Amino acid sequence: MQKKNDLTTGAIGPALIAFTLPTLAASILQSANGSIDTIWVGRLLGETAVAATTNGNLVVFLLTAFVFGFGMASTILIGQSMGRDDVVAARRVVGTVVGSFLPVSTLLGIAGWFLSPALLAVLDTPAEVVPLALDFLQIVFLALPAILIMTMLMMALRGAGDAMTPLIFMAVAVVLCAVLNPFFILGIGPFPRLGIGGSALALTLANYISLIAMLIYIYRRDLPLRLRGAELRWLMPDLPILRLMVVKGFPMGLQMIVISGSLLAMMSLVNRQGVDTTAAFGATQQLWTYVQMPAMAIGAAVSAMAAQNIGAGRWDRVDEITRLGIIYNLLLTGALIALLLMADRAAMMVFLGSESNAVAIGQHITRLASWGFLPFAVTMVLFATVRANGQVFWPLIILFISMFPVRLGFAYGLQGMLGADAIWWSFPAGMIVTMLLAIVLYRYGGWRNEREMRVPDGDTAEASALAASVPAETTSSITSATHSRRRRDEP
Repeated sequence: MQKKNDLTTGAIGPALIAFTLPTLAASILQSANGSIDTIWVGRLLGETAVAATTNGNLVVFLLTAFVFGFGMASTILIGQSMGRDDVVAARRVVGTVVGSFLPVSTLLGIAGWFLSPALLAVLDTPAEVVPLALDFLQIVFLALPAILIMTMLMMALRGAGDAMTPLIFMAVAVVLCAVLNPFFILGIGPFPRLGIGGSALALTLANYISLIAMLIYIYRRDLPLRLRGAELRWLMPDLPILRLMVVKGFPMGLQMIVISGSLLAMMSLVNRQGVDTTAAFGATQQLWTYVQMPAMAIGAAVSAMAAQNIGAGRWDRVDEITRLGIIYNLLLTGALIALLLMADRAAMMVFLGSESNAVAIGQHITRLASWGFLPFAVTMVLFATVRANGQVFWPLIILFISMFPVRLGFAYGLQGMLGADAIWWSFPAGMIVTMLLAIVLYRYGGWRNEREMRVPDGDTAEASALAASVPAETTSSITSATHSRRRRDEP
């Protein structure tokens, strides 16, 4: 079995960068799935089809966002367990995660297929867009089990300090999606001509193939979080672990629901501006996804590093991890914002074509609102640190305040004065308020005094027997590293 990646010793800056880069690359590739879909659809099927995928992707994001909270909870539990050198506890978490969310994701996919028309109606989707959006959305729901389980496994691996495996198999999914898209959209060779549904089918097949390949890789490399033999019984959800994940994951899932719910309300406002504005907003959303990638990746790295150090009792390193995370985030996010503003027209044309009326609208949106991702970058690091010790309720409250009273209040309340620009200005307004409240939480919120997130004890005899599945040389190296670290910490 491969030794776990220890994030509790050594220089913090290089370790943070080394963990961030593959996480950032994986995030970029994950977003590339949506971007490739938008490019193919926009170039081959036109603006109405782009508007359809924009509405469809937002619905899927809303339905999958809630599960993300449980993935974050598992990341923290696994990170703190690995920080304590408790591989068995980490494996028990993985078993409960997969065993719980495989049936949940399957049910969501089935329900989504049947509820797609009602969901599009809630969004006020333009009538000319609805047929295409429905074709796209129903097929994408078939991909939901693969997307959710793959996401949960990737977050678990990052909690254990492994950022490379998620990168490898996100790349597999993106390459497959890119290759299959034109074949299914246009019906090239033996493939059927499915139009916008072909793009959704390409995304679905790519995710299932990548998930299967990742599972084969985990077992062939004997990665620390794999389950073998008697350990497979841990796929039956452990109720104490599941209860802890619900307590911590539910608020984090609600945070994603708050964000996506606010965005869906904004989508309703955007749709009222017409198809050109909806298409422009869809292209802008794709570009903003890349702008926020450093913040998301560094936030994930900070969360994993902070969780392992908290589990190991290395609080002296946590503040430094946070400080460096903020600095790196501002530098990377600022550079991407500057690059986007310099090349905004060319970037819009990638998604919309050179003759589209939506290009100029997209440029206008970009120039008004993109700078708001600087305060967003600071917030991501602060929230990542406090969540690493299990503080999940105050970030939820902060996001609710900034997304609804602030962002939606700004967008709706100032439309009479600013017109459609009130929608675009509301994005940085909400991000600034979120950052200011996050700073207050980090400095004065008492999150350091949260009760430690420890995996509940299971059957002691069973755990002892299964712990023998960790090879002696690995146990010896982990124990030796632990003793060495403790000697360094002693005065």
